[in-house]
Amino acid sequence: MKTLFIITGSSKGIGKGLADYALKEDHNHVIGLSRSQTINHKNYNGISCDLSNVEQFETAAETLLKSKESYERIALINNAGTLGDVKQLGNIKPAAITQLFNLNVIAPILLMNAFMRVYENFKGAKIIINVSSGAGKRPVDGWSGYCASKAAIDMATQVAYEENRLAKNHFQIRAIAPGVVDTEMQQQIRASEVNDFSGVKKFAQLKANDELSTEKEVAEKFFLILNNLEKYNDPILDVRDI
Repeated sequence: MKTLFIITGSSKGIGKGLADYALKEDHNHVIGLSRSQTINHKNYNGISCDLSNVEQFETAAETLLKSKESYERIALINNAGTLGDVKQLGNIKPAAITQLFNLNVIAPILLMNAFMRVYENFKGAKIIINVSSGAGKRPVDGWSGYCASKAAIDMATQVAYEENRLAKNHFQIRAIAPGVVDTEMQQQIRASEVNDFSGVKKFAQLKANDELSTEKEVAEKFFLILNNLEKYNDPILDVRDI
């Protein structure tokens, strides 16, 4: 099935793993939205942009998402995100809070909104996948912004899912948590001070015990869900349940 994947944060981590996995199939094309570009493939089109600059997306989101080619399936994967400053409230720089919510919440919702406008009348499969997190479901000290932002994305996903059900616009919308993955974010967590994040030793043990998933493993599970969405009707999913 000829598919266009639009993936944010495609230059590294989970986003790069997803893009690499998609590009294994020659009929797939990927548009990668990220600050830098690390993928060189004939079916990859990298667009360098700062996803936390939300004013840019207020005017440019629809243009970035449009494609002149025809596809049988189009999928937006909102992956880009930041853990932000691992600090307790009262010790976080105000600018860091703004940047986190711009990147983790406002940018993906702007892109969802634009995607649904651009592809409202698209006849093929139209999919939105938001990268969720277990941190959006429970409080973690030192992660106030990250927890709150992932909770916001989960709720936005559920609202869009319900709106689509009522309107019968035939968008397939899910939020998928990837579990604990061996990425730069994990390095940042392990480098935290225990006074800022009490669970730092637990995450160090996960790394030491080789209990972190690889980007490739996560990509395989994401695509297992994405290619079989009819089997996964809950809008909020976790790869650890697959």
